[in-house]
Amino acid sequence: ETLIVISPHAPIFSDAVAIYGKESLRGDLSRFGASSAAVRFENDLALAEMIAAESMSGLIPAVIIDENLRKRYRLSDALDHGATVPLLFLKNLAGRCRLITMGFAMQSYESLYRFGMCLAGAVRESGRRTVLIASGDLSHRLTPDAPNGFDPSGPEFDRQLMAAIAQMDVRSIMSMDADMIEQAGECGLRSLIIMLGALDGVAVQSEVKSYEGPFGVGYGVAAFFPGKADQGRNLAAIIENDKHQRGLQRMASESPLVRLARQTLQNALWGQTPDQLVAVEFPQDLKEKLPSRAGVFVSLKKDGQLRGCIGTIEPTTASVADEIRQNAVSAAFRDTRFDPVSAEELDDLVISVDVLYPAESIGSINELDPRKYGVIVRKGHRSGLLLPDLEGVNTVQQQVAIAKKKASLGPEEEVDLYRFEVQRFK
Repeated sequence: ETLIVISPHAPIFSDAVAIYGKESLRGDLSRFGASSAAVRFENDLALAEMIAAESMSGLIPAVIIDENLRKRYRLSDALDHGATVPLLFLKNLAGRCRLITMGFAMQSYESLYRFGMCLAGAVRESGRRTVLIASGDLSHRLTPDAPNGFDPSGPEFDRQLMAAIAQMDVRSIMSMDADMIEQAGECGLRSLIIMLGALDGVAVQSEVKSYEGPFGVGYGVAAFFPGKADQGRNLAAIIENDKHQRGLQRMASESPLVRLARQTLQNALWGQTPDQLVAVEFPQDLKEKLPSRAGVFVSLKKDGQLRGCIGTIEPTTASVADEIRQNAVSAAFRDTRFDPVSAEELDDLVISVDVLYPAESIGSINELDPRKYGVIVRKGHRSGLLLPDLEGVNTVQQQVAIAKKKASLGPEEEVDLYRFEVQRFK
């Protein structure tokens, strides 16, 4: 009676799941030169409203995108290609069933899993016979000619995910290595996790239909058949405990520089003054590798998303340790792109510390390498910096363009270029 499609190319918000709210939902592939490949379904707004209401009991709310919200955020009212492509195979159902299409929120996988549980609760309450489709690609980095280049994490991510799907091994999917996921360049994992949450508490038979990687992009197709209630598959609390244990292991293995940054944030959140701080001594072998003074960037991530990043190009304090303390506090509480970090978030933060080496002037972009070197662009009093080895920055052209944008410079403006190396500590 109802199809529900979760698409990574639908409107995406950081803190809510967006559901298309137009009464009639239409989509086509005209942006790909195939305007005749089109679908039209009636929206199941009654069930959409039930999902939104049920989601209020979870960690992520759902928001129905009405005309006012669509105009405020300048959103298209057409279905995105992530929804349109699978629906083209089901267009013969258009007159017989309704459709709900949604994106996901950029929140933790555990929160998305809980959202899937809320979605399933609303469907059960409605009594609708429903099919849920989790749309999205796997890795975009399978081969050197892939759209985003090659990364060995790409094939490994696809291999691990498809194997876990075949075994319906939800805990393995939820605990995949965060760095591998990031480097793989996937876009469909969050859609899948919402689906897995919708299947919590019931027996499930999974069946892998196919996997292929044309164009350097991974495409996996699998079906999930829910059965009767199964207490052994009430996994939400287990998954959340798994995350807590991974966090403890991560913090236990942090480098001394990262531990210093974390301790600084902990002290700041507890209201301790500088004279109450415990002195930190770096191991002798680490001291020998570090400059006595240097610019430092402190980056904070939470659930794979940037939570704060502030740094100094050149040293502004008496030591690397002081530079870390200063910039850790700035990243957590003074990065105007984000709300200040709260005490409840501290254990979920993945912290990295980049120690910068002096920048050198270069003559052209041919002397850059986005994996090895950071870049500084300067023109007059304006400058922009981008660290090396960042997710999604795969070419020198991308690197320089982002640095220019940070400096409020146009893409075609001539600039002075500098490169620098970093030591990254995790």
